[in-house]
Amino acid sequence: MNSEKMNNADEFIEQRLREEYMQTLAQVAEGQMLPGQIVEVDGEFVYVDVGLKSEGKIPIDEFEEPPAIGDTVYVILLSRESRRGEVIVSKKKADEKLFWKNLRIAFDRHEPVPGSIARRIKGGFEADLGNDITAFLPLSKTDIPRVTDPDGYVGLTTAFYIERLYHHGKVNIVVNRRDWLENENNRKREEFFQNTAIGDEVEGIVKTFTSFGAFIDLGGFDGLLHINDMSWGHVNSPKGIVAIGDTIKVKVIRLDPEERKINLSLKHFSEDPWTHFEDHYQNGDVVKGKVTKLTDFGAFIEIEEGIEGLAHISEMSWVKKIRHPKELLQVNDIVETKILSYDIQQGKLSLGLKQVLPNPWDDIDNRYPVGMRLKRKIKNITNFGAFLEVEEGIDGLLHLDDMSWAKRPKHPSALYNQGDEIEAMIIDLDKENQRIKLGVKQLTEDPWRSLAKAFRRGSVIEGEITSITDFGFFVKVQGDIEGLVNKSNLFEPSTESIDDISERYKVGDTVKAVVMDINVDRQKLGLSIREYTRRMQQETMVQYIHDDSVEEKATLADFIKDKSKD
Repeated sequence: MNSEKMNNADEFIEQRLREEYMQTLAQVAEGQMLPGQIVEVDGEFVYVDVGLKSEGKIPIDEFEEPPAIGDTVYVILLSRESRRGEVIVSKKKADEKLFWKNLRIAFDRHEPVPGSIARRIKGGFEADLGNDITAFLPLSKTDIPRVTDPDGYVGLTTAFYIERLYHHGKVNIVVNRRDWLENENNRKREEFFQNTAIGDEVEGIVKTFTSFGAFIDLGGFDGLLHINDMSWGHVNSPKGIVAIGDTIKVKVIRLDPEERKINLSLKHFSEDPWTHFEDHYQNGDVVKGKVTKLTDFGAFIEIEEGIEGLAHISEMSWVKKIRHPKELLQVNDIVETKILSYDIQQGKLSLGLKQVLPNPWDDIDNRYPVGMRLKRKIKNITNFGAFLEVEEGIDGLLHLDDMSWAKRPKHPSALYNQGDEIEAMIIDLDKENQRIKLGVKQLTEDPWRSLAKAFRRGSVIEGEITSITDFGFFVKVQGDIEGLVNKSNLFEPSTESIDDISERYKVGDTVKAVVMDINVDRQKLGLSIREYTRRMQQETMVQYIHDDSVEEKATLADFIKDKSKD
């Protein structure tokens, strides 16, 4: 191709470009938004090429930061040519138009928009969305938990969902931060479950305490740091390990995507001390430990950090009946204890306090043999007897049946009071069941046996009437033994009546009677005044017959005759 043809072609192309430019220029209308390229920046203005015959200039203060040459910026064309022949553009109006366009898109698509909480107003806050546009943020839609300190939210840079958007004439925008937080937290939680494995180390902030641990904020969602996972050792309270607001590293020990639960641990940064338990301890070892907790059923004792055992209340004393461990121990006490058993798999340790001391019952028979007499105070009284403290922690039972040979009270209080010091004898000792039986009546000979030896059946005995009943008299004889004179053994019906007997005898009278029956084992004594009276009458008759000093004697027939007349 020769040079003439080439020049003609260049002219043609130039002409076509000029025509296209003029067509484009004709299509551009004032008020239209145009993209422009920054071609110059000075101290006051930014010059933008929007494809017209001259550059538009924008005050530099319309930019948040000074732009760079070559950057693209959107402007509104205010005038294609001013009186001075300049192109007039506005970045501010373009920004405003873009802003409202983006707000509408965010509203339609339910997408978050950035902003900040500017100030408190009635019912909530004023939110600054930029470009001098504000929105109303209700207090109830400000945060997931209930807002208790509104002032703490002022100045917070955050994001919102637009719930209401109206800007024709009067701007009316309502935003919601709570829903955005919930969605954001759910998104982060899902990412956590997808990207985190058990055993991973994560960082979080201590958020709140509960009785069973602490909740750790992992970035908008919580994980539980249980009190049992804070330390291998005993933890009385989570507050002793972490504090609200602490940033801590924890290990993930459990993930449950369905339940959306995350369990965390501090103690898993170190090895479980139970792993090497048998390298240091065996059954029967006596060790020192610190009391960490008292319960109704025993005391927890830590023998080293992370290894804690239970001393059951039954393993605290050989002799004392412990109702609660606080009677012997306090939290933080250092005590000696014996290892009774352990289970490494379960992490359980059984300890004994009493096993460190000798069992006083082992040689109780040497110190208190059967037959030994001792004086002790009555510790307490029950319906069936009284307990005497033989020595500290060891009581002996004085049963109601062993209090007296003769007296048979219905209740021990008829004979003794709590606090009385009395003499008693050890009558039985059961080391295996740890029981001691005491007796008071055993201090003297059984009066029933003495009575049986001295007064056999048919003997005459003297006693005092203690009570008169419808069925007879009770008469107290030697040894404070009471015998019964049955009604049929009170008088001779042929010669006396019950009225005569009632007039003749009263309580306190001393009488003589014949022993009709005596049963030592059943402790029963039967007496007869009638038999004694009959004997006396017979003796009187015999004496009368054989008395030679009587001047005139009657025959037996006369005596019977005289009786019949009576």
